Amino acid sequence: MLLEKIIKKIGDTCSWLSFMLVILISLDVFLRYVFNFSSASLYELEWHMFAMIFLIGSSLTLQRDEHVRVDVFYNKFSDRGKEIINLIGNLIFLLPFCIIIFYTSIPFVEDSYNILESSPDPGGLPFRFIIKSIIPISFLLLVTQGLLNIFKNLKKLSDG
Repeated sequence: MLLEKIIKKIGDTCSWLSFMLVILISLDVFLRYVFNFSSASLYELEWHMFAMIFLIGSSLTLQRDEHVRVDVFYNKFSDRGKEIINLIGNLIFLLPFCIIIFYTSIPFVEDSYNILESSPDPGGLPFRFIIKSIIPISFLLLVTQGLLNIFKNLKKLSDG
């Protein structure tokens, strides 16, 4: 499906941020311990990258069914039981949570754009509104993947 391909492409592209984050942290440590140099912008860029990896990567993680699950009972269920649990989890927990975060994050991001928010730290990064805009984007992707999962669950339950 096209939406799944888009989410996969976004997630795969986002995975390169992990590599870039390792390089950035290594550079930060090297500069700090060899040249006794530290920068607020480097530190902030590290947590911005981590936030993007976590937020954007969550939809791909859900798509691949690699998210954290408490497997106390789940592994003992039949395939049909697992589909029912996944359907209930997506409908009752994932979708409402993602929709709430999406809608409540919009004013948060709008306010940040309106004031052209930047870091309050001296030497910090400008344009903090860019990283804040990742929040609704990531939850929209997560809702999309959740809906796709619901349709898959329903199809498997109706076929089986």
